[in-house]
Amino acid sequence: MKVDPLPMPSREERRMAAVQAHALLDSEPEAEFDALVSLAADMLGCPVAALTLADRDRFWVKSAVGPLPSEMPRKVAFCDHTIEAPDLMMVPDLTRDPRFAANPFVTGEAATRFYAGMPIRVPDLDGTPQAIGSLCVMDASPRSLSAAGERTLRHLARLAEALIAARAIARRATAMAELSDRQAEDLRAKEHTVRQVERLALIGSWRIDLADGHATWSEGVYRIHELPPGKTFTVEQGLSYYPPQSRDQLRSTIEQTIQTGESFDIELDFITALGRRRRVRVMGEREMLDGRASGVVGMFQDVTERHLLETQLRRNADTDALTLLANRAAFDRALETAITEASANDTPLGLVLIDLDGFKLVNDTLGHPAGDEVLRVVGQRLRSDWLDGCFVARLGGDEFGVIVQDPTLLADPERIRTRIEALLIIAVTAEGLTMHCSGTVCLTTLPPGCATTRDFMHHADSRLYGAKRERVGERRRGDRRQNDRRQGDRRQDDRRQAG
Repeated sequence: MKVDPLPMPSREERRMAAVQAHALLDSEPEAEFDALVSLAADMLGCPVAALTLADRDRFWVKSAVGPLPSEMPRKVAFCDHTIEAPDLMMVPDLTRDPRFAANPFVTGEAATRFYAGMPIRVPDLDGTPQAIGSLCVMDASPRSLSAAGERTLRHLARLAEALIAARAIARRATAMAELSDRQAEDLRAKEHTVRQVERLALIGSWRIDLADGHATWSEGVYRIHELPPGKTFTVEQGLSYYPPQSRDQLRSTIEQTIQTGESFDIELDFITALGRRRRVRVMGEREMLDGRASGVVGMFQDVTERHLLETQLRRNADTDALTLLANRAAFDRALETAITEASANDTPLGLVLIDLDGFKLVNDTLGHPAGDEVLRVVGQRLRSDWLDGCFVARLGGDEFGVIVQDPTLLADPERIRTRIEALLIIAVTAEGLTMHCSGTVCLTTLPPGCATTRDFMHHADSRLYGAKRERVGERRRGDRRQNDRRQGDRRQDDRRQAG
């Protein structure tokens, strides 16, 4: 599609643009221009002098000496010819010039016979001089200016142009000053808003200067550190507010960003200047200057409350509400991770499965509150100090699981089993009736070639059920032996009574 070029502005349009740019039309009187016009009248011995400006259809008098109207139509203004002249225009006798003989300013009562004027030119936006008005003198008698008078009028016209230029510079300076004041006020307002946002969002900004290793912090960063604003810090001094592990992680992250240019966004533990433990989010990116890394800039946010909430939600999602142990979903994830680590590092891994004996009888006889109490006691006992390094979970119903990775504990599997069995001997009383509960415990180590949670659990379940059957068999054999003893005792009693 062909686009026609915009038409070039006409000469008059360019001239009017220059007039309007200087904002002289209809402006208030100014002493500098009044003094210049008065000087022209005195030096050239003329009763009338004026500085005029050419609008589209009129000439407006900026300053004048003598009887002159404040404005006049361009078609009758002598100055309309002056702005078209290349230099000084002088008419010794206006009545003898066909351009002006019938002019009302010549034929009227206050007849003007002599006129001399110099065009006033100022540069437009392209730097091209544009005639915007004139400096002129007039008299009621025919006359002319001497060569010295002509030079004087030219000099005074240049002074008028200089005044106009100075005025324009002063206006621009004033406008710039006003703009600067507005921008400064806007900046103060924005800084105030930023500080408010930092306070509300618990956030701040920071910058590390790689040249001197010093860090610059916003007010929000000082607030999170619980420090008064103003003190400067080196990178290492700033890192000292992090625990060792978090400190090392942040240091290496910043170094990687400097080397690779990759931005970062991490969360770390943090300790304030007052010793309060917090959780912070640190974001950063590399700053380049002349092709070289000059700094690292970023944001710093206190996310403690959000972190605690997320942690609590995760804990709730992974915790059995009754026993306060981990639930089956958390157990499955932990066991999968443990199997992967054990296979990769060739380290021992043990899985303890627990099934409560007598729990159903307690539940059916004494009621669900008594059964819940048994489960709570089991949960409490399985949180014993010696199992701190193990992952303990309620798998469902009266079944529990323990993941053991400690080589010291796994060195004596029988001791683990017997100690856990001792924890599971529980007595519960309700409405004057006391019942006992215990547990079957089976510890299985990860078999060679077993790489999945399902296979490991199946293997451990099979051994648990075998142990359970053996335990039930032992109980039944014990019951039979006890019954046999009771029957023998009764027979002996019967023989004594018969004898």
